[in-house]
Amino acid sequence: MERNMIERKRAVITGVGVVTPIGSGKQQFWDALMEGKSGVDLVTRFDTSKFKTRIGAEVRDFNPLHYGIKPKDARRMDLFTQYGVAAAGLAIEDAGLELAEYNDRVGTIIGTGIGGLMTLEEEKRKLVESQNPSKVSPFLIPMMMPNAVNANVSIMFKLTGTSPCPANACATGSYALIYASKDIALGDFDVIVTGGSEAILTEIAASSFANMKALSRRNEDPKRACRPFDKDRSGFVIGEGAGVVVLESLEHALKRNARIYAEIIGYATNTDAYHITAPDPGARLVKKAMLDSLNMAGLEPGDVDYINAHGTSTRLNDKAEAVAIQEVFGDYKVPVGSIKSMIGHLIGAAGSVEAVVCALAMEKQIIPPTINYETPDPEMDLNIITEPTPAKLDVVMNNSFGFGGHNAVMVLKRFTE
Repeated sequence: MERNMIERKRAVITGVGVVTPIGSGKQQFWDALMEGKSGVDLVTRFDTSKFKTRIGAEVRDFNPLHYGIKPKDARRMDLFTQYGVAAAGLAIEDAGLELAEYNDRVGTIIGTGIGGLMTLEEEKRKLVESQNPSKVSPFLIPMMMPNAVNANVSIMFKLTGTSPCPANACATGSYALIYASKDIALGDFDVIVTGGSEAILTEIAASSFANMKALSRRNEDPKRACRPFDKDRSGFVIGEGAGVVVLESLEHALKRNARIYAEIIGYATNTDAYHITAPDPGARLVKKAMLDSLNMAGLEPGDVDYINAHGTSTRLNDKAEAVAIQEVFGDYKVPVGSIKSMIGHLIGAAGSVEAVVCALAMEKQIIPPTINYETPDPEMDLNIITEPTPAKLDVVMNNSFGFGGHNAVMVLKRFTE
């Protein structure tokens, strides 16, 4: 039978794992969301006294040994890899997935926007200060390479299926889930451990983002710095962490009697082809991605119960996303929220952490709050949810957009027999 004649399999989420600035593991993370807890504070990882922006959303008190990573292995992993491996382990455990010695039908698709920047910065510093090439770690390359999370997760859990590594800037996590959904749909694999990971709270990244005037400088009031869609928004906050889900075919999940959080029923990706960092203010391709994902799902805009927005808290990105939402949904004031208000922008991990939020929101039937939304922007007529709000959530849209004009939109549906 030709490949395009094969019946598409349904892709469902059966396990979730997160490492974030407000908590790791689904329960701690969800509880913090419901509290409206902010993970933004003054950066402690390096001296910020000369920096224009001195705030960030750090993952504090993280110990890789608590997630099954051996001390020797941890020393040979950049922090972004440690986060990704930890989140993958949590997701696999949450899914109750039984793994064999070799798992040819199980793959990994875990991406990153930037990769091991922390290791690169540290090893460059060693070289410059010592002027001795012998001081550079022989593990620099395997620590900084973007596919390091995939590689280490595959080795740890003996996952011998596919393992591509998307790198689509801030849309990476969503791209990973979409690619995984396609592999599941075509029947190429039964299970894919997929998501994104990032750890770029470094001097070089903070300097560059600040110099392009992308970061909030609300240093005197960190907890209120990230304020998506608010009139007084002034830039995003660098966050870090990882979000990973276990995605599997419905057939495989039912056979092993797995708990199912949600089904991915629609998705779309495209590219603005407009500017390397700024979004197209007309948001034509963002609008198209939203409509195309709904069309694939066989739904109308009025069927969407909640949009987990990209919502970065920057002037241009929030405005462009609002334009698209307003044009797609018209008079229907669909509930909109952005958890970046609490965890900052996790770059390559943003979309996958937010997919976890969508899955948990449907399980709990509660919309998480957008904190710090105090003054509505008259140019953006959106229904922003500012308190934990019980709601009938059957269909949720997850938006992700990245530097380079990368757009990714997913539609998730609460699973019912």
